Amino acid sequence: MPIIIVIVLLSILKYFEFGLVADLSWWWIIALLGVAFLWFEFIERMLGLDKRKAHEQLEKARKERVKKTFKN
Repeated sequence: MPIIIVIVLLSILKYFEFGLVADLSWWWIIALLGVAFLWFEFIERMLGLDKRKAHEQLEKARKERVKKTFKN
């Protein structure tokens, strides 16, 4: 997610030609978009990070259900 924030900030700074980013080529920003795409589509799946996040969400929901059930 941090790479997406960096891409958005760089794009805004480049568009408004602010500071050192004004001299930066658009190709650098496009390259970062490519890296982000590769990360989220391929590398994250290969490392199993997408399933880990889903598992953590399911575990959290299960714990909340158990807590709610035994609270009454």
